[in-house]
Amino acid sequence: MDVREQARWTRARLGHHGPPLDLLTARFDRHVYAPHAHDEYTVGVTIGGLEVIAYRGGRIHSGPGSIVVLEPGEMHTGGPAAPEGYAYRALYADPALLTDGNLGGLPHFREPVLDDPELAHALRAAHTDLTHCPDPLEAESRLPWLLTALARRHSTARAADDTVPGADRLARVVRDRLADELLAPPSLASLATDLGLSRYQLLRAFRTTMGIPPYAWLAQYRVTRARRLLEAGLRPAEVASLVGFADQAHLTRWFRRVLGVTPAAYRNSVQDGAR
Repeated sequence: MDVREQARWTRARLGHHGPPLDLLTARFDRHVYAPHAHDEYTVGVTIGGLEVIAYRGGRIHSGPGSIVVLEPGEMHTGGPAAPEGYAYRALYADPALLTDGNLGGLPHFREPVLDDPELAHALRAAHTDLTHCPDPLEAESRLPWLLTALARRHSTARAADDTVPGADRLARVVRDRLADELLAPPSLASLATDLGLSRYQLLRAFRTTMGIPPYAWLAQYRVTRARRLLEAGLRPAEVASLVGFADQAHLTRWFRRVLGVTPAAYRNSVQDGAR
């Protein structure tokens, strides 16, 4: 494919052994999609150029920072609307992901092109991170939460009651399960079922109590465990698998976020100190 005509698919899973969710990273100068429809909601963020889409009997345009939502079963095309082409990130979400935490059945988006810079940034960041490392717990923590927010802000859906009785206790139960099973953490959907909650309610209770989503809490807990192993002299590649990170790059990304240095630099510094 021409360097200016690129499309890359990544399959994430919503929890270990959970349902798949496809992510597309694309840039096109000339390619025009034939008329087609999807069974899922297509949620895209345009990151460069200008796209034109034939949709619902008209033509819509999407520029940088716009969110595009195409509903299941709706026939559409897509192609460049300017000589420089366009680039975008898209995900394909099962309709149930937009109903969790909301009332009123399947959300209907009267306007397919949305101006919401905060949500566009969050969707793009989650898409980028999960394309690089499609961690199941991270995917399940971030994407359903953002899709519920999308439906609440811009569709006909109405927000369900966010009150979760006993949120502190429930969050501690989830925290302890994640810590005990850090090598293969349970899915949030299964934890929610065990606790008699929806996944959105579980996420709400955890975020309210802990201040961060489950995947971020577990990543920080893994970093704490990794520090002890690095101090004992183990190499970063060994440590990554022992604490549940996908690989050394995954460990390094979180280690730098939490401590500001790479695992190798941290190991060298503590080993030098010991000598």
